[in-house]
Amino acid sequence: MTDKGPGVSMSPSVQAVASDEGLPATADVVVIGGGIAGCAAAYALAKKGHSVALVEKGRVGGEQTSRNWGWCRQQHRDLRELPLAMKSLAIWGDLGRELGVELGFRRTGIVYVTDRPADLAMWEAWTLRARDHQMHSRVLSPAEAKALTPGSTGDWIGGIHSPTDGRAEPSLAGPAIAEGARRLGVTIHQDCAARGLETEAGKVSGVITEKGAIRTRAVLCAGGVWSSLFCRRHGIRLPQAGVRSTSFATAAAPTVTDGGLSLPDVTIRRRLDGGYTVGLGGRGLVELSPQGLMYARQFWPTFKKRRAGLKFGIGRSFFEGPEALARWSFDGVSPFERQRTLDPAADPDLVKQGLTKLAEHYPALAGLQVAQSWGGMIDSTPDGIPVISAVDTMPGLYLSTGYTGHGFGIGPAAGRLAADLIAGDPPIVDPYPFRYSRMIDGTNLGEPGMM
Repeated sequence: MTDKGPGVSMSPSVQAVASDEGLPATADVVVIGGGIAGCAAAYALAKKGHSVALVEKGRVGGEQTSRNWGWCRQQHRDLRELPLAMKSLAIWGDLGRELGVELGFRRTGIVYVTDRPADLAMWEAWTLRARDHQMHSRVLSPAEAKALTPGSTGDWIGGIHSPTDGRAEPSLAGPAIAEGARRLGVTIHQDCAARGLETEAGKVSGVITEKGAIRTRAVLCAGGVWSSLFCRRHGIRLPQAGVRSTSFATAAAPTVTDGGLSLPDVTIRRRLDGGYTVGLGGRGLVELSPQGLMYARQFWPTFKKRRAGLKFGIGRSFFEGPEALARWSFDGVSPFERQRTLDPAADPDLVKQGLTKLAEHYPALAGLQVAQSWGGMIDSTPDGIPVISAVDTMPGLYLSTGYTGHGFGIGPAAGRLAADLIAGDPPIVDPYPFRYSRMIDGTNLGEPGMM
């Protein structure tokens, strides 16, 4: 299927996952959200021997998990997040074989090149600091940057190369992990929105869904941009902002990279189908919303740093969706049922810009056809790293959200960390940077680090 033009959007395709019939009466853990964070946590919990029910208001992988670039990188991570990214790359390396399916993961490396001195200075500084974590990337000279981008027209002053980073297919990976979890006993319930939590003596005792209740003593909320709204229903503050992004996939195209390539103003990732997934880093739309106003102060430093690439507007987000004011009863229809899949349109201007920039940098890519273009909603935190944590004010509730556009690549290790915390096992990495309490205790969140 091909778009009629750059302005025509379609939801990205995603591998279908079957639902289990009937909810279990009880489960050791209920996971809310069928994105990669929730599926990976369910899989890790099942490997530990826990019974798990995963509930998803729409379809597994239907929102941001299938709408990202498909990069699996350590390069340029916020240093607080780097250990998690490194663990995740190790898991990605074995995961396809472990699941017995194609995830599209290839350790093809990622290259960044630039003609901007400020970029190169920032990358060089990051590379030196990353060595403390035993992460070794190579800063490129102008000649090396040119050699790694054959056919490009840019007059690169340098770059950086991370040969151990890789790529995977978003349309395949999340559903494949869900199916792997099912084979270990996890039950999967799609078109089954979680409306809220039941509590006893202040502790989680169950989850109320549109199809009935599940008794449990542990709940992981991995709801992406919907997480803050869900928490707000229970009086739990979770500063979170949604940024509408645009990406697109091309038809089959000449090979200019086998992995990921970041050029000034545009990025590409080779796909299994011979095309590229194209994104525009730092570009997006922020709509005015009640939730945005509620947490505006905490996001101010981030806004100042990122505002050059953002558009602002007023739209449906003020009245409906994950950032609107909403009230609902547990025995009535919730906002999660009214909007099963958040499916924003692609910004046609950004698609056109992406095509134009690709043609400028690579004449061989001029005239590329757009196979699909789509929008997504990135669940962002003020400091740009996720919350993977227990919520101390409600024992039994855990969060895995706020991935700020990084969730796909670090998803496998993030799921493992959430599972470790829920199970009370030694965590795969130090969980302190991802604690929920930093969101509400007055911690100076500052501005986000590398993205």
